[in-house]
Amino acid sequence: MLKPWREVAEPHEDVRRGTMQQAEFAADITMVRNGVASEQYQNPHLFFARTYITEGMKLLLDNVLMRITGNGGDPVVQLQTAFGGGKTHTMLAVYHLATSGKDAGEFAGIGALMDSAGITQLPVARVAVLDGNRQAPNSPQLSGGIFINTLWGELAWQIGGVDGYELVRLADESGTSPGKQILSDLLTRYAPCVILVDELVAYLRQFSHNAKFAGGTFESNLSFVQALTEAVKAVPQTIILASLPESKTETGGVAGDFALDALEKVFGRIQAIWKPIAPEEAFAIVRQRLFANIGDEAARVSVCREFAKLYADNADKFPSDVCEARYFERMLAAYPIHPELFDRLYEDWTTLDRFQRTRGVLQLMAKVINRLWVNNNSDLLIMPGNLPLADNEVRNQVVAYLPAGWDPLFDKDIDGERSISVEIDKDTRFGTVQAASRLARSIFVGSAPSGVNQNARGLDEKHLMLACVQPLNNIAVFSDALARLRDKLHYLNHISNKYWFGTKPNLRREMEERKRRFESDEHCLPLIKKYLSDALSVRGCFDGVHIFADSNEVPDDANLRLVVLKPNEAYSQLANNMAHSTAARIVATRGGQPRQQQNRLIFLAPDYDSCKNMRDRAYTYLAWNSIVNDFDNKSLDIGNAQAEQAKATRISCEKSLKQAVLEAYCRLFAPVQFAQAGKMPTKQEWESGQISASGTSLINAIDSKIRQEEWLITEWAPIHLRKQLVDWFWKSDKPFVSIREVWTAFGAYLYLPRLKNIDVMKNAIKSGVECCEFFAIAQACVGDKYEGFIFGANVHQVTDDMLIIEPSAAGKYAEELRRRQQEEAAKADAEQLEKSPITSNVPPPASRNVISNTLENNPPFNKLITRYHASVQLNATTSKMEFAAIFDEIIKNLTADFATAVEISVEISASNSTGFADNLQRAVSENGKQLNINGEFVEE
Repeated sequence: MLKPWREVAEPHEDVRRGTMQQAEFAADITMVRNGVASEQYQNPHLFFARTYITEGMKLLLDNVLMRITGNGGDPVVQLQTAFGGGKTHTMLAVYHLATSGKDAGEFAGIGALMDSAGITQLPVARVAVLDGNRQAPNSPQLSGGIFINTLWGELAWQIGGVDGYELVRLADESGTSPGKQILSDLLTRYAPCVILVDELVAYLRQFSHNAKFAGGTFESNLSFVQALTEAVKAVPQTIILASLPESKTETGGVAGDFALDALEKVFGRIQAIWKPIAPEEAFAIVRQRLFANIGDEAARVSVCREFAKLYADNADKFPSDVCEARYFERMLAAYPIHPELFDRLYEDWTTLDRFQRTRGVLQLMAKVINRLWVNNNSDLLIMPGNLPLADNEVRNQVVAYLPAGWDPLFDKDIDGERSISVEIDKDTRFGTVQAASRLARSIFVGSAPSGVNQNARGLDEKHLMLACVQPLNNIAVFSDALARLRDKLHYLNHISNKYWFGTKPNLRREMEERKRRFESDEHCLPLIKKYLSDALSVRGCFDGVHIFADSNEVPDDANLRLVVLKPNEAYSQLANNMAHSTAARIVATRGGQPRQQQNRLIFLAPDYDSCKNMRDRAYTYLAWNSIVNDFDNKSLDIGNAQAEQAKATRISCEKSLKQAVLEAYCRLFAPVQFAQAGKMPTKQEWESGQISASGTSLINAIDSKIRQEEWLITEWAPIHLRKQLVDWFWKSDKPFVSIREVWTAFGAYLYLPRLKNIDVMKNAIKSGVECCEFFAIAQACVGDKYEGFIFGANVHQVTDDMLIIEPSAAGKYAEELRRRQQEEAAKADAEQLEKSPITSNVPPPASRNVISNTLENNPPFNKLITRYHASVQLNATTSKMEFAAIFDEIIKNLTADFATAVEISVEISASNSTGFADNLQRAVSENGKQLNINGEFVEE
């Protein structure tokens, strides 16, 4: 029976109880020197009991032992490792070794070092700690009644007190380096001496160049360091250890970079005795610091052997290196922590700037072990898959090292009661081993600190199995759970068998998340409006198309207008029909004033049942479009493969959206009233119809529908016009009405016909005037005369100001006119006979040939001038001004005579030897369509 780790390895009491403070992991050498550090650092017995002496520390302590006993050794040691690499902890070991004298041999591990060096008794050395974070360049420190200004003053005071300080007093007060000789005298007098210099870069970067402080100048401090290293080399039984940052990322800016460069030149000739912590040593450091002991060595070996057997028996499911014998040795060294967890922490997490190599691992693992211990975790080893990331303290610890944006992942995907992984584990098959949760945690641990290059990120399935699976587990269960996570999680990415979490949702989930970002009015409406504008760019029989326009945006004039309503104003068969309500407001008013031309509006609305699908497709397209745009703008790194997939999906979604818009906007309706002559019209009603744009354009479908339903009249017979005139316009006391008045009424009253334009009525008038059945026309009525009276004759031009005369009244007027003509002709004949001496052979005057039913009294001309034609070449840059002059001086004069029919044509010819730009062609072509100008760009 394999024992869980908690029955074999017991954590230290402070770890079990969770009383270990984070500050306890941060060694502070000045606090130790001042006697105010925590017990584990202040007490050398406790310190060495929990300190694993690495190979690098052993070499350094050996060198210190030789140096302070006068047996050789390197006098100057530069400690330069990565942030959190153990420099301060090593200095503390040197401090306790140097200050403990004969008691040092009782410390764990130190006796063996002294024996190896042949040292039986160790002298008590004077130790000076120069801490750059404690010193201030312009703030003297009061010690024993003396104000100490400089590093050399502090050094002399710490190793020699008042007498030692007197040796450097003048240099300290003047801020100048004391020089090698004075420092040599100081060290010789008080040897053996150990000088520990920590955070020297942090101190020197505070000095401004060419500026002097109480602590001296940058140059004087650099001279002091140079002189000190030379003095230490010259004086036996003295040694200096100085810590420097390994990289410029830890220097704190430009000034720190400069200081580090300068110090590296000073220490550059010195060979540092330092060896970085090896991975196996890291195992031992963590175990010794966090665990009291391994109570059952046989149980440890048994567990590690079963893991090794699991890997060997399933070699195709795990990384190849774990099947080798040396991995078994690594498991023994790392127990009770699985080596894969150490690898992820030391290889991945230590790449983060704020995650210290040793201290960061200790801080995290202390919280992890405490939570697992309290929760009675019974796993065989502590693995990436069983890290308690649902615990707030553990979660906060790991998130603190990461960039912003990771918190939502835990609740949504990784761990916690509401996470999807926990939801998946409610399936009994997965839940018995918490397969989904273990995998999610393992993916997080292995991918959260990765770089931004997503194609190289993540863990493959074999490493995930290594992070989760224990002996007796069914590997297939974890493989199935991984597939379920791949389908369900929002932030899990998967490419080329690599899995990783990112702070941005994966593509499909990303799309779903982005859909919720878009607002109907702000994003969806403009998109739907765009596709409607494209579909209605050719206006058909309409003079204007108004998409999603408010009432005041729809002009109140005689032009025929199509008003397209918004999706939230959809047409419904239910009683609450938003389309009718919105349209009624538009018909009734414009800008708060009653609308006059109510009969010039036709409405197009979406079907209520189709709007949901249209909106969803719009949001889907917007989401995919934003993903593609972000990739193109380099603000979203999804890789080329996913980007191509997103672009193809966007094209498909756009086609789907266009079709959805055409399918949704299928409800056509127009206001109507019904009335009989002499009676009040009915209340406003709606004529409604459904259209289908499949196989044809939307505007063609609308045109066809309104003509078929006779909502719009494009050709009209005179008899229909005559009926409307009889019913509504001609009165017994006024048998005529102006064309303008009729046309205005047709636009105003919903019970009157809706004509495409006034030309439809004019064409009916022309046809009706040719015979004597329908009506006559005249230019005006003056007294009892009709000027320009036409009845039963062809009409060349009909103008808005003409009068339409009731046919019986027109007949009486024509008869009266004929009688008058005959009387005038007879009178003229009589007068002619009286003047002529011979009358028998005189032909009758021309005035006798009276056309009884026309009023064309044009005077006779020998030759009629009936045509005028002119052409002119305009300058392209001043054509607007030139054409205005032509209109005022020529066209306006010609049209002043109502009988003059004027036709104007404009011919535009343009060429560009370099070729017209695409955007220019689009702009000119689109504007031409709007202005009904037929034009095209052609190749030569």
